[in-house]
Amino acid sequence: MVDGAVLLWVHGGGWHSRDTTDVSLFEELGMRVVQARYRLSGEATWPAQLDDVRAEARAARLPGRPLVVAGDSAGAHLALQVGLRGVDVPGDVDAVLALEPPVDPLAPDWPRGRAEGNPWHQLLGHLPAPGDAATVDCTVTTHVGAGTPVLLAHGLDDASVPVTQTLNLAAALVAAGHRVHVTVADGEHGQLDLRRPDLAAAVRRFLAEVTAAVPVR
Repeated sequence: MVDGAVLLWVHGGGWHSRDTTDVSLFEELGMRVVQARYRLSGEATWPAQLDDVRAEARAARLPGRPLVVAGDSAGAHLALQVGLRGVDVPGDVDAVLALEPPVDPLAPDWPRGRAEGNPWHQLLGHLPAPGDAATVDCTVTTHVGAGTPVLLAHGLDDASVPVTQTLNLAAALVAAGHRVHVTVADGEHGQLDLRRPDLAAAVRRFLAEVTAAVPVR
């Protein structure tokens, strides 16, 4: 059930800074909300951020309680990475909520993802490139297939992270057998308010479904 579940929130900020998001909706649902911290791209390059969020998840989870990993923007990328790959083994995260996630720096319709000095460049320590091991590893679609349920939300007017990042990921997740909920709404990057009625309703419904299906561990 949602009440008593653990939600690890991973902040956004382009991997180089720390944004804040109102996550009180989850607390009102009775979830134990833990704010994850991770090294920024100015402090360490990939996969340090993944390692740090995994460590935060290990410290946050509770025996017998569902574990949900969620985040916004760069935090959504990291939430997806941990949720799809697992904290210790694939499938040990019960659900992922990802708001406006950047997932693929090599997407043809996102040339900014390959521009000099962009956040992916800072995260990797070099420009993303086809066949590059770090680029492949930090691309979310590399890791689909564990079956973890995922809720994706994105703004149609997002000029920073195109909505096609979410739509293409949703298609890959469905093809790999994941349960996927997608919400696309008006708004620019950073304008997805968790208290917006349509988004809040989708989040509540998703969390009720996925936590009800979690076996006692």
